[in-house]
Amino acid sequence: MENTVIDTEKINIQSTSDIFNEPLFEKFIKDFQEFNLIYNCAIKEVYTKLEVLSEEFQIKRQRNPIEYMKTRVKSVHSAVEKVQRKGFEMSLASIKKNLHDMAGIRVVCSYVNDIYAIADMLTNQTDIKLLEKKDYIKNPKPNGYRSLHLIVEVPVFFSDHSELVKVEVQIRTIAMDFWASLEHKLHYKSNLAKSSLNIKNELKECADIISHTDMKMQSIHEMVEKLEDDTELKKIKI
Repeated sequence: MENTVIDTEKINIQSTSDIFNEPLFEKFIKDFQEFNLIYNCAIKEVYTKLEVLSEEFQIKRQRNPIEYMKTRVKSVHSAVEKVQRKGFEMSLASIKKNLHDMAGIRVVCSYVNDIYAIADMLTNQTDIKLLEKKDYIKNPKPNGYRSLHLIVEVPVFFSDHSELVKVEVQIRTIAMDFWASLEHKLHYKSNLAKSSLNIKNELKECADIISHTDMKMQSIHEMVEKLEDDTELKKIKI
């Protein structure tokens, strides 16, 4: 790549059919690959920050709050489909302006309290700007979906310039992630949108049970921690 500066105004597609015509399609793909570089770098920035926070948490509290993380950058087809569906201009500039989830990180934690702890530690960093926060844990979606969604903006530095890039961070428990993954597969593989109300109700009930289990596990975890603290205190007194 000769130049990392991306001119997001140079591609302006009027329709989905136009974008897949040669040679315009080839040019769009080339520019989109350069465009994607920005988002891949932004993910690396946020991912590294989360790794550092997790290691700090491990040292200070003797446990790792993050079970695992997954990352992704939207494909060209997915990005084009979404801007078209939402009625936005078909251009890279439009994608950058209107799609806040081009770059995404899913953070899976052990306990509900860990979700908010990680979110606070991340957004309190001086070079991270919180643009949007949606708490689907305290306010679940009608289908039962639960997760904490953050849109953050992080600076990405290149050889000759820097850019502020949006990254979506989804933080949830293992149980929430399990439910969301299965619900997603059922929704798209069996056309759940047109299925019986009974299936949707069953999934909603499972989501509620999982949420209750999460809170019970959080409570048990706190009791175990208190017992450990009491044991350590007795050792000190002895």
